[in-house]
Amino acid sequence: MACRHFDAQVVHSKVDSPRGQLLSQFVCARIKDMTGIDIGLFSFDGHNALYYFAMNADEQIYLRYGGRDATGPDAYLNTDSFDLAMELGLEQHRKYQAGELEPQPRPEPSFPRDIPLLNEHIVQWGRCVECHIISDYRLQEQERSGPSDRVQTMFVYPDIRRLGIHLDVPRGLVVERASDAALAAGLQAEDCITALEGTPVLTFGDLQHALNKVDRKATQLQLTVRRADQPVVLELALGQEWWWTDLYDRYWSVEPLVYFKNRPLAGAEKEALGLDPEGFASEVTEVQVTARALNVHELEVGDIIFEVDGETRSELTQSCHLFIKLTKVAGSVIEVKLLREGKELTMQIDSEKLNFRKESQ
Repeated sequence: MACRHFDAQVVHSKVDSPRGQLLSQFVCARIKDMTGIDIGLFSFDGHNALYYFAMNADEQIYLRYGGRDATGPDAYLNTDSFDLAMELGLEQHRKYQAGELEPQPRPEPSFPRDIPLLNEHIVQWGRCVECHIISDYRLQEQERSGPSDRVQTMFVYPDIRRLGIHLDVPRGLVVERASDAALAAGLQAEDCITALEGTPVLTFGDLQHALNKVDRKATQLQLTVRRADQPVVLELALGQEWWWTDLYDRYWSVEPLVYFKNRPLAGAEKEALGLDPEGFASEVTEVQVTARALNVHELEVGDIIFEVDGETRSELTQSCHLFIKLTKVAGSVIEVKLLREGKELTMQIDSEKLNFRKESQ
């Protein structure tokens, strides 16, 4: 696994090497079980393969190093950027010691045992509390308490590439190129991102953590960059579903698994088929083998789904597939209406509920 190779490169750095000299200025602690860890202070994406915090003895976190996207666990892991992060962490520490860095208030303490379902099924049985399990049980608790905002809770740590931000990974937050919303806002190659919505960021881990706090209903995003040693403030226009991320590696228990992909139709395509132009009609573009193996449904590529459990419109999305993810209970039976070769059909989807490396609820 690439991220383990990266970890080995860090752990086995020679003492007299440049990286070894940087590491020697830190007291390194490796956490393998989150049972007693304050997850109020150590807030991060639990679906990372590894994650680092640079902090001091006063529990002031200087920066985060880690983060990923759907392309792989090591998408933003690079030994050069890690060395840079250590240098930035040491610089922050010198500022803190000199009184130049304002201490941040400590978040309210919170522990895995404070999540009832996690405590019941994992902690009290003495099982290992893994990071991704904390994230999933927290989400289960939110669902159990009542309807939750799945856009905010399931689609966490959005992919910056959907905003058009492409980083030169070895150089930290230096922009390699801009596209889409970022390009339209004026982001340029060689800009160095320094703040998001006014929150200072030093690493990709910081940037992704700050982005995750942005309300998914937001339509604008403020980005501050350093350009030719001068600060420049940019306003990005956030498009519909800017927050979407691939959920494949998250293993959410609350996600209804339906094993197909779709393409939302354009308004003209819907009208040509006699469908509501404002509806969420979508063409099935892929049916995964698992759907047949588990007898989940009998959808075929080319089917046009235009109704889900009697609903044809949604303010959340124009995608039938995403509408199911955001509104339906995992394991429930879903009725859809679709067009297949010009004929209208009604079909049942028996969604699957995933229980990943923990007891079934």
